[in-house]
Amino acid sequence: MNIENWNAGLSRRRSLQLAAFSSAMWSVPGVFAEQLATPSTTEGPFYPDQLPVDTDNDLLILNDSLTPAVGQVTWLSGIVRTLSGQPVRNAFVEIWQVDNRGSYLHKGGRTDRGIDAGFQGYGRFLTDSSGKYTFRTIRPVRYQAGNTVRAPHIHVAVSQNGRRLLTTQVLIADDPDNDADGVLKAIRDPRLQELIVVPFRPLPGSRLGELTAQFDITLGMTPADADADVRGGISPPARRR
Repeated sequence: MNIENWNAGLSRRRSLQLAAFSSAMWSVPGVFAEQLATPSTTEGPFYPDQLPVDTDNDLLILNDSLTPAVGQVTWLSGIVRTLSGQPVRNAFVEIWQVDNRGSYLHKGGRTDRGIDAGFQGYGRFLTDSSGKYTFRTIRPVRYQAGNTVRAPHIHVAVSQNGRRLLTTQVLIADDPDNDADGVLKAIRDPRLQELIVVPFRPLPGSRLGELTAQFDITLGMTPADADADVRGGISPPARRR
């Protein structure tokens, strides 16, 4: 797939292109030692209060618009696994984040800079048989409202069989705001902190300044262990919180 000649056509076609990109970027290793589970974090108050009509895994193009969102294009991809290293198929991965102006897709999470009407703000993807997922989004910027400042981050949630298994966030390695970020500091174990702080590297061969970030997710619970109260885009509206 030629990323630089991105086709802003039908959403279905974009989703197929993104899936192909994911398959080309990541491979699933063999059996490996049991590892630490990805730490959970707060969901935060700004999960979209109204989901966009377009909820695919390309957050830069709304529906069939020809005008992309503003920001540094970033390919966020990874593999969802169990603690024993087995890929998790049909895991429902959601992401949401601020736009380039620092505003969420939530009425209470907008800054005085307004919103980027071309940014989807939310996306979702169902992992394939190898546990892989991918999103095309923008490099997150810091969120600031009054005295509240958050380091650039992307919210991530994983559900399966109608139950939320993990709510977490991914932050950018070496970002200067990380040292004072309250959510990151709340994770006391440095080893667990490292699991949600990943490099955002230049995409090889891109002349558009695109980035790539690999965020692998290790689940510490199964649907049977999960809380029965479903949250997120897979739940009935009355039960979202």
